[in-house]
Amino acid sequence: MAKISIIGSGFSGLSAACFAARDGHEVTVFEKNSGIGGRARTYEAAGFTFDMGPSWYWMPDIFEHFFNQFGKSAADYYQLKKLDPGFQLIFPGKETLEVPANLDALYATFESIEPGSSKSLTKFLKEAEFKYKIGMKELVYKPAFSWMEYANKEVIVGMLKSNIFSSVSSYVRKYFKDPRLIALLEFPVLFLGAMANKIPALYTMMNYSALVQGTWYPEGGMHKIIEGMYELAVSLGVKFKTGLPVTQLKIAGDKVYGLETSEGIMLTDGVIASADYNHVEQHLLEEQYRNYTPDYWDKKTFAPSCLIFYLGVNKEIPNLHHHNLFFDADLDQHAKEIYATPQWPTDPLFYVCCPSKTDPTVAPKGMENLFILVPIATALKDTEEIRESYFKGIIKRIEDKVGVEFLADIIYKRSYCLDNFVTDYNAFGGNAYGLANTLMQTAVLKPSLKNHKVGNLFYTGQLTVPGPGVPPALISGQVAAAELIKSMAKEMIKTA
Repeated sequence: MAKISIIGSGFSGLSAACFAARDGHEVTVFEKNSGIGGRARTYEAAGFTFDMGPSWYWMPDIFEHFFNQFGKSAADYYQLKKLDPGFQLIFPGKETLEVPANLDALYATFESIEPGSSKSLTKFLKEAEFKYKIGMKELVYKPAFSWMEYANKEVIVGMLKSNIFSSVSSYVRKYFKDPRLIALLEFPVLFLGAMANKIPALYTMMNYSALVQGTWYPEGGMHKIIEGMYELAVSLGVKFKTGLPVTQLKIAGDKVYGLETSEGIMLTDGVIASADYNHVEQHLLEEQYRNYTPDYWDKKTFAPSCLIFYLGVNKEIPNLHHHNLFFDADLDQHAKEIYATPQWPTDPLFYVCCPSKTDPTVAPKGMENLFILVPIATALKDTEEIRESYFKGIIKRIEDKVGVEFLADIIYKRSYCLDNFVTDYNAFGGNAYGLANTLMQTAVLKPSLKNHKVGNLFYTGQLTVPGPGVPPALISGQVAAAELIKSMAKEMIKTA
């Protein structure tokens, strides 16, 4: 039995902890914040319960597969509700596009917007399913140490058939012409870190999950997943130390032997860093032990950060669904201000989550819980004045859509942005979603899962493989744990 230390208790850290403990190791998770969950923390205020980060539950099979590997099911820890409609898009002029959970209804919706498009959608979704199966079964569980991992006929043919060298934008436009349908099919990749014309068409596999598998909600909120994973980890013997930042990794030869904390040096046989990769490299390791230089990180393309408002409203708000995407402004302009010329957006698109439409436990009766998210570039100047300069304009746009004023009815308000991501998660540039999934930052071209100079140090999470998102984080933790355990086993054989 080896002592394995996990830095960070987000999805990838909890996943790594569970797999390492399942294989018989003594596992301790170190978390700098007072509560577990990383970006998926929760908090209560004024009678409202807010999920602080992830709010979309897609790829339910990945969550189920995670728990199945421990002889459990997701249903052992939380109950899922399928949302219908799954979400809605709001366009200029108050026009909306609701996305039904039923596939026949979805085909009818497409046909009503663009005659003949239901046949195109059938083919599009069939290809998206193929990409999903190739991507989620053949690609994402690889550690991506070498391109040779992908050098078998099935994977190569699958990747080529997945249009990896064409863009999401060009691929979608092969099938559909109406801008509303294009917006619907491109939106799932917007948070992958680039415009749809820069993201490989492989990622249209997200449409299979969004439109075929559907949008789900864990009753009680997304933090219920964290609570379930925590319960599982504890049952496997994992220990947690919260409110205890790791300040340095202590190294002898080419191995980590301890983690320096305010409680002293915690001895270890191996480390998996689920904390921000850049932070671990640049602040917890001496220069000679780092994989990458500061210049390397500066040249990377990051997915967006975001400006978030958590609101409690003292009335019910009509015409909002659980998930609402406001496409009532110029997408191209907003995207350029995120990726091409990073700056605070002129007239941003934004997302509104209203979980109280589904879950009466997250708000007092007759009230609404709102989570408003504005995608922005990383590494911008962040002040309360800038945050506030967006607030009233966004509320006015929501009021215009729903037909009801509610600014004066907001009884709780909190903002969260770049500086908070840095303070709470040591997030490089205040990033919220990790690295962009561009072609030049795919698989082996991402920051390595392993430290090449320290043999028992591995990384997991959104800045390494397989990439950003909750399901990829679960997979990342599993892969990192397996690789660390494999590495330690080889070392034991070598020294025996």
